[in-house]
Order: sequence, then structure tokens, then C-alpha cells
Amino acid sequence: MLHRRITQFFILYLAGVGLLLLFKIALRLSDYVIPGPAEILRTAHVYGTAYAAAVLNTLGVAVLGHVLSIFLAAAVAVIARLKDWVGGFIRTAAFNIQSYPIVAVAPILFILLGDGLVTRLLIAALICYFPLLLSFLGIFSEPVREIEHFYEATGRMTWRLQIKIRALENLQKLNTVVVGSATLAMVGTIVAEFIAATAGIGYRIRIALYQSDLAKILVALLLIGIGTSLWLVLLERLGIALQRKLEGP
Repeated sequence: MLHRRITQFFILYLAGVGLLLLFKIALRLSDYVIPGPAEILRTAHVYGTAYAAAVLNTLGVAVLGHVLSIFLAAAVAVIARLKDWVGGFIRTAAFNIQSYPIVAVAPILFILLGDGLVTRLLIAALICYFPLLLSFLGIFSEPVREIEHFYEATGRMTWRLQIKIRALENLQKLNTVVVGSATLAMVGTIVAEFIAATAGIGYRIRIALYQSDLAKILVALLLIGIGTSLWLVLLERLGIALQRKLEGP
């Protein structure tokens, strides 16, 4: 799985760089605008280690933000499934908050909390929590009638047991949604770093953009792809292992 995922990423990355170089040749652009392969390799050799450390920094924040978003989305979905006004209010508030673009909310967070770890965590969580919330709402609101009827008939049904039954019945869906939303956490962290942070690969990309250094950006994109691919493979394996453990032999 790991080898296949990395190979697929390299194919896509090299295809993208190849198209960029063809564009450079067709328009006869200078190396200052679009660097050649030699310049990209030289930049990778010089800045590869520093950029790899920055990617690890970003990935660590993204993982924490992703975990935070999972707990936040699960909590909101459990409350929002209620039929009274509290559930309706929570659902409406969650949907309305998502209607604001993160680039409009991020400056407020940076002003209130600074440009440190907390702000990057919150932005990462805010970007990836909404798809999680929608999926959790659908799963937690869909009855598993055959199993739930037994517990309701015997008077043993509680809201915790109901959530557990519905979650176990939809483990494959939950695993797919959690893995898919992990990429959004990475995107959210990079966006936060690009806007105003002072660490991480997004910060490095911002500096390279100010310097008009496309070679550095391409190296950063390569390392981001590798780091994200490794994290997704690990997350998929953890999800499969958890699913097998919960389902039993």
C-alpha cells in the first residue's frame, strides 16, 4: 500500500513538473520564471533537509488539528441529532460558521491568539471538521432498526448505546471519511502558515513566493506530497486495524 501510494504520487508530481517545463519551452521562458531540472535538483539538494523539517512541523500540527476536528465534529453531531431546539440550534450554528471563508476568519484568530501553535491548530481543525460533521450527522441519525429494536423492546436503550451501535455499523464509512479529511487538515495548516505563521512549510512557501523562487516551491510541494502520502497510509492502516479489532474474528 505504501509503495503504491508513493509511486502514484511521484507519477502525478513528475507529470505536473513535465507539463510546467513544456510550458516553459513552448513560451521560451527564462530560468528566472520557470527553473529547469538542474536548478530544481540543486534547490532540493541545498534546501531539502530544512524543508523536510518544516514539513514534519506542519504535519505534526495537522495531525493534532485533525484529531481535534474529529472530537469536535463527533460532539456536535451527537448534540445536533437531538430533535428539540438545542439540536436544531447547534446544527444551524455549525452550518453558518462554515459559510465564512477561512481567509476571513484567520486574521481574527491571529489577532486574538497570535501566530503560534494554537492558531494553526484551530485553522486546521476548522477546515476539516465540516465534512466530518456532515458524515457523523448522517451516520448518527440513521437508525439500525434490527439491532436498536431489541434494546428498545427490552428497555435497555440509551443514547450512548445508540451512538455506539450506529458507529459500529458504519465503521467502513467512518474510516473513509476520517482518512479523507486528513488531507484537509494538512491544507488548513499550510494555509494558516502561509497567511501569518512563522514556522512550517507554508511559511517557507510564502518566503519563496516573495522571492519569486519557483524551484523552492516545487521542492516544498514534493515533500508535502510525500509527507501527506505517508500519513494517509498510516491512518488507513490504523483504521483497518481498529475495524478488525472491533468487529472481532
